[in-house]
Amino acid sequence: MTVTRETVLEALKSITDPVSGSDIVSAGIARAVTVEGSTVRFVLEIDPGKSDAYGPVRDKADAAVAALPGVEKVSAMLTAHSEKALPDLKPKKAAQPQQQAPQKVPGVARVLAVASGKGGVGKSTVSANLACALAMQGRKVGLLDADVYGPSQPKMLGVSGRPASPDGKTILPLRNHGVTMMSMGLMTGEDQAVIWRGPMLMGALQQMLLQVQWGDLDVLIVDLPPGTGDVQMTLAQKTHVDGAIVVSTPQDVALIDARKGIDMFRKMNVPVLGMIENMSIHICSNCGHEEHVFGHGGVALEAQKLNVPLLGEVPLHLDVRLAGDNGTPIVAAKPGSPQAKVFLDIATQLVDAGAA
Repeated sequence: MTVTRETVLEALKSITDPVSGSDIVSAGIARAVTVEGSTVRFVLEIDPGKSDAYGPVRDKADAAVAALPGVEKVSAMLTAHSEKALPDLKPKKAAQPQQQAPQKVPGVARVLAVASGKGGVGKSTVSANLACALAMQGRKVGLLDADVYGPSQPKMLGVSGRPASPDGKTILPLRNHGVTMMSMGLMTGEDQAVIWRGPMLMGALQQMLLQVQWGDLDVLIVDLPPGTGDVQMTLAQKTHVDGAIVVSTPQDVALIDARKGIDMFRKMNVPVLGMIENMSIHICSNCGHEEHVFGHGGVALEAQKLNVPLLGEVPLHLDVRLAGDNGTPIVAAKPGSPQAKVFLDIATQLVDAGAA
């Protein structure tokens, strides 16, 4: 029997928090639950003054999870630090302007940006599936959801819960489907808006890149917000970005903005690895009829004009949307499907080119 994150959380809910009286999941004690095959890891984040009381709690939690069918190994880490466990992502003071060379993210071999000029073209869906596709090919993959105002990767990767911080300075990212992920959506409530100006965005992005314990990664995919604004400029100026992929739908109104995105990366000296046409063709789930809802071949023609590769054409299919909404991208949910094959082929191209 395959163990899931949901069954682990249910087992942890059977353990009572000695301070609040509720279960350790509801009390926010049990965090960063990850499942990798038959191995389960989680953190119990507690007040340092009450560490003695939580030793037995950890033992009970360990035993409850170990008793689940399909679990062979449990790693339960007890972290004791102050309630302000996570570093404050708001800058303490305005950054002084200074010129410095873009820096590498510690432990990360390559940083790959996925961008779009216009919103609503499915860039986050492409990012999530591409990350899973690379992980399925044996790559160590991270995914940073840099869309602070509209983070969607926690939903798409089926990740929930607040990340833990062992020392109050660095953050432990969460993990699912073989992908290590960090998002502002994990730091705020699902319905809570982030109302920040540019300097706050830039500070948050830098901290999510450099204060997250990414570990050793072959590639870190950065899912950028739409447009050519502060986040894109900060990433390109402050971080060594090895390449960018621009996602667009085929119609002219989207291609106009995709053009601007490519121009921005070129001006920032970031190599453009190629373009992906999303929603390329609609396939009826009942009869299989194919229809080019947004036109056809627009991205291929644009890629030819701009002298960049066309990496793939992703169809508009109901299964892709349902898989993302259910927290299991189509590549992980139905790896043998034609829709998943497109992403797997793109991942193969990137690996063969040494870009991932």
